[in-house]
Amino acid sequence: MQKKNIVILGSTGSVGTQALDVIRRDKNMNVMGLTTHVNIDLLEAQIIEFKPQMVCVVQENKAIELKKRLRHMGQRVEVVSGEEGLQMVATLDEAELVVTAVVGMVGLIPTIKAIKSGKHIALANKETLVTAGEMVMQLAKDNHVSILPVDSEHSAIFQCLQGNAPSAVSKLILTASGGPFREYGKEQLKTITVEAALKHPNWVMGNKITIDSATLMNKGLEVIEAKYLFDIDVEQIQVIVHKESIIHSMVEYKDGSTIAQLGAPDMRHPISYALYYPERRANDYVPKLHLTQIKTLSFEEPKKDLFPCLGLAYEALKIGGTMPAVLNAANEMVVEKFLNKSVSFTDISKIIHKVMEAHICINRPTLDEILECDKWAREYSRRKVEEC
Repeated sequence: MQKKNIVILGSTGSVGTQALDVIRRDKNMNVMGLTTHVNIDLLEAQIIEFKPQMVCVVQENKAIELKKRLRHMGQRVEVVSGEEGLQMVATLDEAELVVTAVVGMVGLIPTIKAIKSGKHIALANKETLVTAGEMVMQLAKDNHVSILPVDSEHSAIFQCLQGNAPSAVSKLILTASGGPFREYGKEQLKTITVEAALKHPNWVMGNKITIDSATLMNKGLEVIEAKYLFDIDVEQIQVIVHKESIIHSMVEYKDGSTIAQLGAPDMRHPISYALYYPERRANDYVPKLHLTQIKTLSFEEPKKDLFPCLGLAYEALKIGGTMPAVLNAANEMVVEKFLNKSVSFTDISKIIHKVMEAHICINRPTLDEILECDKWAREYSRRKVEEC
C-alpha cells in the first residue's frame, strides 16, 4: 500500500498532537511537514519521531534557535519561518493532504495556497470558512479538492449525510455542550474568572477555543462553517444544548427521520475519519460507547439571552459579506484580552456587538478586502477594550 503524504499546520496544538497520535499508529502515513507558532520544544520531539521534510516556526527568533538545536543533533530538516514559511509547508510538492489545525485568521492564506496547489484539506481551522467561506469552497471546487471537516460537529454531520441527497435534508442540528456555565444566571456570569472559563466539562482543547465554548461563540462560528461546508440556508441550521457530548450532531430529513452520530468525546475519531476518508478505519484508541452506563441523554434550547455570542454569529451570517470576518476578528482580539484579564467575561459579547455595529459591510468581498476588514476590526476592538 502506497503511503499517504500528510502536512500538519499547527502540529503542537491540541488537534495537531492528536492527529499525530493517530498517524503514529499507522505505518502507511508519512509526515511531510509540521508547523508551530513558538513551541519548538515539542516540535523538536515531533521532528525526531516523524522525520518531516520541512517545518515552520512562525516566530523567526524561535526558528533560528531550532535550527541551531537540530544542527547539533544532526537532524536533516529544512526550517522556515513566518507566514511565508507556513505557506511553503502547506504547498510541499509531494503532500496530498493538509491538516489545518492552526488557531485563528493565520490559517486562511496557507489553506488557500494549499487548495490552489491541489491539496485536499482536513479542516480544523474555523476561521478559514468563517471569514471567506464562499471563496474557499469555490476554490476547492475549481481545483477538484475535498474539504474534509475535522471539528466533531461537522464531522458528525458529514457522516450523517453520507448516501443521501442534499435535497432530502430538512435541517442540520449542531449540538453544544453548553460549556461550564450553562446553568449560571445573569449575575453569576459577571463573576466568571479566566481559570473557571478554561475548565471545559467534556473536552480538552486550546485556550481560545475553550473560552469560545464557554461564551457559545464556538457554536456560532460552527453555524457559519456549516452554512458553507454543506451549502445550506442559515434558517436550516439549529443549535441545541446536549451537555453529555455523546451525540456530536444530527441531520433531520424531510421524511421525518433524524440521523445522529454518537461517540465518546475524543477528537481522534473525527481526525481519523478525515485522514482515512472514505475508509472507516478500525482502531483501539478511541473509547467505545456503553449506552447502558450513560443511560440518559438530555437536550435543551441554548440561552441566547445569557450567551449573546451565538445570536451575534447568526446575525453576522445573515448579513453576510465581510461581517463574519469582522465578528471573528473582534472575537479573537477580545478573547485574547479576556485571557490577559483586561476585560470581563460579559464584556466579550458587548465589545463584539459594538464592533459589528460600527462596521460598514462589503458584499462579495475580495481576499484583500477581507484581510483589510479583519485588520480594522482588530484595531477597533482594541480601542473598545481600552474604554472598558
